[in-house]
Amino acid sequence: MIGLAAFAIAVGTESPSIGGRLPAVPLVAHDPYFSIWSETDELAADWPRHWTGAIHALQSMVRVDGRTYRLMGAAPSAMPTLKQIDRQVTATATKFLFRGSGIEVKLEFLSPVHPGDLARLTRPVTYVRYAVRMMDGTKRPVKLYLDATSELAVDRPNQQVVGEKYAVDGMVATRVGTKDQKILARKGDDLRIDWGHLYLAAKQSPRVSAAVVPGDQARAEFDRGQTPRSMAASEFPRDVQDGWPSLSLVADLGTVGQSTKNWTAYIAYDDVESINFLGDHQKAVWRHKEDINSALRKAMVEETKLAKEAQKFDAKLAQECADRGGEELKTLGVMAYRQCLAASKVTLDKQGRPMLYPKENFSNGCIGTVDVIYPMAPQLLAFQPELCRAMLLPVLEYAATDRWKFPFAPHDLGTYPLATGQVYGGGERTEENQMPVEESANMILLCAALAKAEKSPSLAKEFWPQLSKWAAYLEEKGLDPENQLCTDDFAGHLAHNINLSAKAIVALGAYAQLADAQGHADEAAKYARVAKEYAAKWMEMAVDGAGTKLTFDKSGTWSQKYNIAWDDILGLGLFPASLKTSEMALYKSKLNKYGLPLDSRKDYTKLDWVVWTSSLTGKKEDVVDLCKPMVKFLRETPSRVPMTDWYDTKSGRMVGFQARSVVGGVFMPLLRGRW
Repeated sequence: MIGLAAFAIAVGTESPSIGGRLPAVPLVAHDPYFSIWSETDELAADWPRHWTGAIHALQSMVRVDGRTYRLMGAAPSAMPTLKQIDRQVTATATKFLFRGSGIEVKLEFLSPVHPGDLARLTRPVTYVRYAVRMMDGTKRPVKLYLDATSELAVDRPNQQVVGEKYAVDGMVATRVGTKDQKILARKGDDLRIDWGHLYLAAKQSPRVSAAVVPGDQARAEFDRGQTPRSMAASEFPRDVQDGWPSLSLVADLGTVGQSTKNWTAYIAYDDVESINFLGDHQKAVWRHKEDINSALRKAMVEETKLAKEAQKFDAKLAQECADRGGEELKTLGVMAYRQCLAASKVTLDKQGRPMLYPKENFSNGCIGTVDVIYPMAPQLLAFQPELCRAMLLPVLEYAATDRWKFPFAPHDLGTYPLATGQVYGGGERTEENQMPVEESANMILLCAALAKAEKSPSLAKEFWPQLSKWAAYLEEKGLDPENQLCTDDFAGHLAHNINLSAKAIVALGAYAQLADAQGHADEAAKYARVAKEYAAKWMEMAVDGAGTKLTFDKSGTWSQKYNIAWDDILGLGLFPASLKTSEMALYKSKLNKYGLPLDSRKDYTKLDWVVWTSSLTGKKEDVVDLCKPMVKFLRETPSRVPMTDWYDTKSGRMVGFQARSVVGGVFMPLLRGRW
């Protein structure tokens, strides 16, 4: 028997998985460059794609007693597909079940990115796991085939690559990468990696072969019962689109009967260097502990252990979400977890401290954006606060340099993967189109939340001058914000923004908490008093009948007051429970087919903010009621992309953004009562 123990596709009401129609599901999910999705209901209906929509072809077939069936990928189109019976998604895995012609094949993509050791969590290896058995009582010869095209190692298919069989102790392997290895030489949004190497490997066995072969040729040879042979070194370099050279594996399972036989392949990407932070070329955490050879070997050796750990975490996450928001929040949580992490990169700085950098996928390509950090933080705070610290650290380090001269927090660190200075708005030059109240409040709130999670204000203490400056700015500007942008910048500038004011107020209360935790009694008392006074004034100015307005000067309007969620989570006690109850009643009266609009101006919404809003009262039924139409959106949207956070609540169509880390915000209800 080849491989390790079989996996099971979970079913039933207590399952940690979700099934049914989904807009897209992750296959490989590690970082903004190594992120591959299936955007169709059937795995063989189209090619897998990078989150940007570019084809990142993976193909798989099974050959049974001389006949070949396609499991994954759009070609060969004339080849029959084995019928896909089921698809289940958990926080860490996507699982497919195929049956037909007397055979059953289970195919699982497992990315063991569950909380724990950062070297393991950041190791860029996905397990492609097969379990095969006969269902008709026969015993027949079975072979499996898997390939990955060199599209995964380039930005554009006209770039040249070099591929080869690759030696790893105890494994058979292949790799491919660009001829011109220009590390960290490009930046942007709609961009794929074109440095480093893609690897496809398996446990060494006389029954397993590896090759680098033009894709169509390899698949045709397998269909004829032949074993593909590698191209000669003289055939490289070559354009990717010249025959689509692919890394391929063939596993001969021998005779298969009713007993399951298993096989695992490992797909990995070594990017060598990941992020340029102010001139420091940083490597991923795993690369400080091991090279790609040891990473692949460890992945192989630890498979059973990590698979069991991942299953336990999948169950934990699903249960916690269900407890706070029923099947609705569970569905959103399962869909969000891998997507959030896969839109980020975790490195180590020169001092060996972890740094996490989210990318603004299909927004503007910025790196380390503070109003992206803010909504994604609940996932990290709930499951691994160490990553929240790692996410805040680069921003605080940048703000502490002489380059940042403003009295408010920065918006971003640059354009991914170059964290070399703010590019949004006026950048480092002017205050034009900045988000001063937004970002200053975001940083204070997250430092306060981290202090609760870690039971220590150590990070805030290290950067107290910056936080103090931002608190002073909020005291001056936060109660009635000027005409400026907030995180919902797609809606344009807005003066007297009531939700932004609420954010400033809870941030001032959070700053008072941080000051108190460090023994700054006078400062704590002052800002606690300011926050309470501002909250009282806010109530006088914001309330409009049964709800609150969008802006202080416009009656007859409304907006989600999602920022008030921190009031109870941090135990600030600034806003009365009656406000949260009345707001919830208003929101429920505004629900459209696919969810609650962001405010009274448009029908579009932000998925993450709706979940924050649903948590205001702390009642499970409110979370369920506001999340239910969003789950309906996921089931019915015509926008087949990795989960968007910005869509129309009437048509169900994506307005913009996809595959973003901000979906980590759906875990906000899990933070209530956590500390």
